[in-house]
Amino acid sequence: MTGKAHLQETASLFLRIGATAFGGPAAYIAIMQRETVRNRHWLDDQDFLDMIGATNLIPGPNATEMALYLGLVRAGWLGYVTSGLLFIIPGMLVTLVLAWAYASYGSLPQVGWILYGVKPVVIAIIIQALWDLRRKAIKGPLTAIIGIGVIAFYFLGLNEIALLFGGATAVLLVYGGRRLMKKTVSLSLALLAPALKLPLHLFQAGAAPFSRVTLFLTMLKIGAVIYGSGYVLLAFFNAEFVERMHWLTNQQLLDAIAAGQITPGPIASSATFVGYLVGGWPSGLLAALAFFLPSFFLTALVARIMPWLKKRWWTRAFLDGVNVSALGLMVGVTFQLGRSGLVDWFTIVLTIIAVIMVFRLKVNSAWLILGGAALGVMYKLVLG
Repeated sequence: MTGKAHLQETASLFLRIGATAFGGPAAYIAIMQRETVRNRHWLDDQDFLDMIGATNLIPGPNATEMALYLGLVRAGWLGYVTSGLLFIIPGMLVTLVLAWAYASYGSLPQVGWILYGVKPVVIAIIIQALWDLRRKAIKGPLTAIIGIGVIAFYFLGLNEIALLFGGATAVLLVYGGRRLMKKTVSLSLALLAPALKLPLHLFQAGAAPFSRVTLFLTMLKIGAVIYGSGYVLLAFFNAEFVERMHWLTNQQLLDAIAAGQITPGPIASSATFVGYLVGGWPSGLLAALAFFLPSFFLTALVARIMPWLKKRWWTRAFLDGVNVSALGLMVGVTFQLGRSGLVDWFTIVLTIIAVIMVFRLKVNSAWLILGGAALGVMYKLVLG
């Protein structure tokens, strides 16, 4: 296959994922694993896990960073830009339409029926990805114990980033001994400091007049320091746009996060919704640009140094710890999705059928999601 064909394949795949994927970062990454590793063999499970570990070490939306990384693997730097843009744009455009409807009519369109059927299918896709990745992530008793510990502490409410770095540091300490322990802890704290300390300086109260420059810089700042899930995004947006600048109400913010969850593509498209509410179409596009821009630079940096990192035993050990910790976090997120998505006999049966179709029949993930959405709507229309 030629370079042009690789680029066309990359563009087609990530446009489809961006237009049809629901469920949050764990679901998007599971779909990417299914499409690029299991179905297309662009790379193996170990390389895919290393990408997950690397993107978890840097701030920004992980699913978008994975899309960028995979585009680079398949089609070079042009593929890098193409995969990132096509993963983001469909959800961004749908979110803009939702924001227009919300501003015009005062509420979001009713899409709960669609999610009712999509969530069980997404859970099945994640289960399959976890099953595939476990063989490379769990390399012995140590990583197995770390993974179980991350899952346990996740359910106890510990911070995701602390668990990620804590699990990685634990593996590195066992591999490296006491002398390396001090250096690794210092490195971990240094890496965490921007994400943990910088926002504290940003959360100062005081209203600010609307300005597109302020909007751009604020979204750029959040995109450059945010770690974690959509709930973390909610905290950042609340601190900036509700408490500090008073541009949004609490209800508007919650609706913005909901818009990111009910549209395809990255949940971080909520940034588009926020931008539209405070300044119309131009501000919606500007907010999306500012929020995702740091990911394009940070992922490029990691991609350049990853080959060097893999050759060092201590970074290999650290990545092993990050990989199994990230897998543990995905298990925790999957359990939470199960609690919210498996609510009755229909969703349970749909999940079982989807698991069979994923493992045995290898049905394309896009068709599974579209089928789940259609079944959810039909069930609600007939029996809801």
